[in-house]
Amino acid sequence: MENINTVLLRAKKYLLNNSIKSATIDSEILMCSVLKKSREHLIINILDKIEDDKINFFNELVERRKKNEPIAYILKKKDFWKSTFYVDKNVLIPRPDTEILIEEILSNYCKNQKLSILDIGTGSGCIIISILKDRPNFKGIAIDVCRNALKIAKYNAKMHQLENRIKFYKSSVDNFFKGKYDLIISNPPYINKFNLKYLEKDVIGFEPSLALEGGIDGFTVLKKVIKKSSRLLRIGGKLVLEIGFDQKFKIKELLKKEKYFVNKIIKDYGNRDRCVICTKL
Repeated sequence: MENINTVLLRAKKYLLNNSIKSATIDSEILMCSVLKKSREHLIINILDKIEDDKINFFNELVERRKKNEPIAYILKKKDFWKSTFYVDKNVLIPRPDTEILIEEILSNYCKNQKLSILDIGTGSGCIIISILKDRPNFKGIAIDVCRNALKIAKYNAKMHQLENRIKFYKSSVDNFFKGKYDLIISNPPYINKFNLKYLEKDVIGFEPSLALEGGIDGFTVLKKVIKKSSRLLRIGGKLVLEIGFDQKFKIKELLKKEKYFVNKIIKDYGNRDRCVICTKL
């Protein structure tokens, strides 16, 4: 038997030699998963011995990470906002920058408000679930074109005891005509198809292109979401959209054309334009 530190150092070196820049944190996260312990416990007990079967299992996980498979897919989970969500290769991995949507929405609506929400392209369901957990009087509908993504979103809703407050439908935004809403949220695919090749290997090699590619100019799905939302929103209702860092001016044009008032554009943690809040006039 070897101690934890020896096994970790070997894994870190192996990952670094295979161009995994986050080798240290990745190795520690994988080890925590194998031991079912916190990172604090790992650091305090770094010289403890580890059984051979656990070393073998850890090495298998490290091998997957070496091939650029994202940690979230290896562990089948990702923390987002205040909760943990099940994820696999059928859904986009929730990003910290998307939490800006949650923060903005919760700051605009108080606890006791009753609201009807539509989540377009729900993926793992992390956005609508995070909002409904914080706002007990909200009810929602979530749509996605991917059947497997919807299965995951439903699983997450059940895990967070929200299955009675969210209805799920397999539908594209073009073909969805159900209801009128106070709030529509969407994190649609907005990356120009020619720029996909410049994404990190973790992303382009594993995450679903359906959730990333926004057509030749990056606006194919965004245009559909904006247009259809203008029909589905009540007057005075809000549309909250995640956008690409270089799409602000074109988005403003599209929104004004569909009779929205742009309330504000919020920057992400990297100080790039990321979230648009607008009101249906």
